[in-house]
Amino acid sequence: MNEPTLDLWPIGNCQVSALVDRAGNFVWGCVPRVDGDPLFSSLMRGEDPASESAMGLWSITLEDCVAVEQSYLRNTPILISRHIDAHGNAIEVTDFCPRFQRMGRTYRPVAYARIVRPVAGSPRVRMRLRPTCHHGSGCRQRIGGSNHIRYTMDELTLRLTTDAPVGLLQEERTFRVERPLHFFLGPDESFVGNIAATIQDMLSNTTLEWQEWVRGLAVPLEWQEVVIRSAITLKLCQHEETGAIVAALTTSIPEHAGSERNWDYRYCWIRDAYYTVQALNRLGALDVLEAYLGYLRNIVDTARGGHIQPLYGVLGESALPERIAPDLAGYRGMGPVRIGNQAYEQIQHDAYGQIVLSNAQAFFDHRLFRMAGAEDFEALERVGERAWQFHDQPDAGLWELRTRQSVHTYSAAMCWAACDRLANVAERLGLNERQAFWVERARSIRERIEHAAWREGPRFFSATFSGEDLDASLIQLLDLRFLPPDDPRFQGTLAAVEQGLRRGSHMLRYATEDDFGLPETAFNVCTFWLIEALHFTGRSEDARALFEEMLSRRTAAGLLSEDIDPVSGELWGNYPQTYSLVGMINCAVLLSKPWSAIR
Repeated sequence: MNEPTLDLWPIGNCQVSALVDRAGNFVWGCVPRVDGDPLFSSLMRGEDPASESAMGLWSITLEDCVAVEQSYLRNTPILISRHIDAHGNAIEVTDFCPRFQRMGRTYRPVAYARIVRPVAGSPRVRMRLRPTCHHGSGCRQRIGGSNHIRYTMDELTLRLTTDAPVGLLQEERTFRVERPLHFFLGPDESFVGNIAATIQDMLSNTTLEWQEWVRGLAVPLEWQEVVIRSAITLKLCQHEETGAIVAALTTSIPEHAGSERNWDYRYCWIRDAYYTVQALNRLGALDVLEAYLGYLRNIVDTARGGHIQPLYGVLGESALPERIAPDLAGYRGMGPVRIGNQAYEQIQHDAYGQIVLSNAQAFFDHRLFRMAGAEDFEALERVGERAWQFHDQPDAGLWELRTRQSVHTYSAAMCWAACDRLANVAERLGLNERQAFWVERARSIRERIEHAAWREGPRFFSATFSGEDLDASLIQLLDLRFLPPDDPRFQGTLAAVEQGLRRGSHMLRYATEDDFGLPETAFNVCTFWLIEALHFTGRSEDARALFEEMLSRRTAAGLLSEDIDPVSGELWGNYPQTYSLVGMINCAVLLSKPWSAIR
């Protein structure tokens, strides 16, 4: 059996997406949006996609295939797969989700397009389109027409329109490809126009749309391909309709084998989204920020000055009850497969800081279509009040511990940052009394953290106010500007964290038992946080070497998941993970030689 891996290629259009494996199979993809029912669920069924019984996939298989070569069309999420058989026959498959401007708005349908071209000899192919519904069971019916096949689910019917022989597709027969074939799996409506010409136009327009977006990025001199691919994939993680940014495109890829640390990441964490827009801002991708700020304003309005959850649905849903999908065995059979995430019920006080930090730029940046003003500041002050009220109260922390709470230094520092940035915004608006008010609040929180979290004996900041825990999030005291890199307290904390949590070239989040025992895999973003800190504390060569090591761990698509086995180097956790992509962008921008170096 060929075990599934995370060596997957994402395609998408900011409405739907799919993950394509190294054989060219669609093995994961949800409709009508990222948190929906998996139309392609093979990745989570615990079976070999090549087996005759496999479900939840869309495969186009070349008879006697011996190699599949894959790459993205430059500066796009459009995948080109070249299949070569034992006799030299070959086809080229182009996979994409249409996305372009049409009639003054963005066309991003719940649709997938594939083009199959014969490029050598007389290739013979077999297509299997076996969608699933109800999170893993087969679709109820399939009805054929002269040029289409319909796939009916409870609340959605999709239609495959094609110029390939429909009867051969329905019976999954092998046939010779003698001309380009076109496939459009989308809404159950008549396909208007010539399918070949229309899909080719969609491909051209989608290519141009993505390449124009990339053209506007302010990329560093070095590692440009790394940054561009990470930025494109981060944009794929935004549900463009609302501006929400999901943490990953998958659910329930375990953190390590047999761990049951299987979580659904297809939702918008306030924390993860903050780091995403922060990274994309460094590249000048303001469209993602603007859309996300619109999403955040709705969240803040709904809260009415009250509790902010750590995560919400992509439409702003507050209730995300967690349940198990019984028809999905899990990645490599390692269930459970969870739908929903009970962490929405948790108390995580750092969210208040992330909301303020995400919004602060809108008061200063004249490039934005909608700059923030006094009314927005009043709404943010209500968020700041919550930060002040709860800065020294226990919470589940950024790692979302499910069975215990502590006063976490990271959460307190984020609450400090909320007050500090509100003071900056008040100064920008000329509100002197409010500026003084928030300056005093920030000063008070700082004193509380410095007193409660500092450990004089070992000379480091603890992860909690009540112990001597080490946590990689302490490195973020630098990024938050709570401490400068030359502060002996930060240097002592960095040394302690590196000694206690570094495993070779990788960083653990923490090394103490949690709800599921001792963690076994390293958390990729923590390694990128370490790289940043090494650079700022004068160890730039070490930082560059460690960054190159992390880049060598990427999939063929140039991406990373959430976790990595520090011994084997195997990727684990949900994929592609926004934290990890953010880390690659931030470190590349930080470590790159300046553009003036080429002059």
